[in-house]
Amino acid sequence: MSANILLLDDEKNYLLVLESVLTDEGYSVTALSSPEMGLAYLDDSEVDVIVTDMKMPGMSGQDVLEHVKRNYPYIPVLIMTAFGSIESAVEAMRIGAFDYITKPFNNEELLLSLDKAARFARTQQENRRLRQQIQEKFGPNNIIGRGKAMQGVLEMVHRAGPSKSTVLITGESGTGKELVARAIHNVSPRKDAPFISVNCAALNPGVLESELFGHEKGSFTGATALRKGRFESANTGTLFLDEIGEISMDTQVKLLRVLQERTLERVGGTQPIEVDIRVVAATNKNLLEEVQNGNFREDLYYRLNVVSIEMPPLRERREDIPLLAAFFLDKYAKENDKPVKSFSPAAMDYISGYEWPGNVRQLENVIERCVVLASREFIEADELPPELRDEESQFKGAVDMLPAKLDLPQTLERIEAALVRRALVRSDFVQVKAAELLNISKSLLQYKMKKYKLTTK
Repeated sequence: MSANILLLDDEKNYLLVLESVLTDEGYSVTALSSPEMGLAYLDDSEVDVIVTDMKMPGMSGQDVLEHVKRNYPYIPVLIMTAFGSIESAVEAMRIGAFDYITKPFNNEELLLSLDKAARFARTQQENRRLRQQIQEKFGPNNIIGRGKAMQGVLEMVHRAGPSKSTVLITGESGTGKELVARAIHNVSPRKDAPFISVNCAALNPGVLESELFGHEKGSFTGATALRKGRFESANTGTLFLDEIGEISMDTQVKLLRVLQERTLERVGGTQPIEVDIRVVAATNKNLLEEVQNGNFREDLYYRLNVVSIEMPPLRERREDIPLLAAFFLDKYAKENDKPVKSFSPAAMDYISGYEWPGNVRQLENVIERCVVLASREFIEADELPPELRDEESQFKGAVDMLPAKLDLPQTLERIEAALVRRALVRSDFVQVKAAELLNISKSLLQYKMKKYKLTTK
């Protein structure tokens, strides 16, 4: 297996022999007699495995190992020791050496150990590459939103992410709460540790408790083996609790204890287990109202709500709709190998003017459907789902979404503001055209724009 090997040994004759053996095996070898030079070499070079002697003047193999574990923890280190210094070899293994070899050793023994180290290094590199891809994919830079509302969300992600505080993300379903939770994790010092997600609404209370805290063998019927819960799996990382407003009062008590004491007990267990967890929770409910109604513990609410981020519904960030639509169109065109490139102006008018009650998730589903069924390079208005073009059904749907108890004058003003905004979008912000769509005069349109603080492009 080809790999870049750094050899460190103050015995130059030994170094020459080793370099020759490893080069003959196809390894790319850099042999240095000074460990200090070796550490400097690491700063500027690609090294897969380090093979170092234990006893060297000035800096020992253990010093090299400790430096590598601190600064390059993904590089395996093989320690060579003279016969009779097994104690130092054991100490080296204790602090993280990949393997040790006693001198004199035969070549087969060395090559076997080196092959294992090279394979381990290859796996580590692949894991790092995949982790970096995930961090880039779910990082804040990949959250689409140029409008003021989403820029505020992204600013909160960058400010709260590096802290240890719990975060409560609120907003309607489909607004991207888990995406923001992942972005918080990926800008935190915990980014290389696990991000574990649990949908609390998807599990009944008994199953959820076992899922979160784990269980001991025999703790209930069917518990045939010990099982660690999501808290233990996410140790040193981030646990994302989606739909937190759905958990039972009993589970709320146990969750509060973990947040306060940083310890848990598995179901059926008696021993406390320490965990180092950051919790990010999300809900589409008004948790403060749930507290006032007696459905959610007040002390848990304040434990979770140290930092709060509110996700705006898509209808309140319409400037992002064309960007999101273009992103999803490109994504699904590539996934389905379709030559779809864009939307017709009429189709984009309908997409931009729709209320999107299911938010970004609904928009993504609609664009995917359009791309899959498209037969041309452009998606036309008649290829959009009927509900986007049927204004009557849109109106009925919007009315159905309103709460049973509402302030009528305030609600009518909000509807009027939305209609004016939609007309402006559909007329490409040409006020004369927007006034015609609304069947009002231009001066009345300008009055309403000023009243609702609507600006042109």
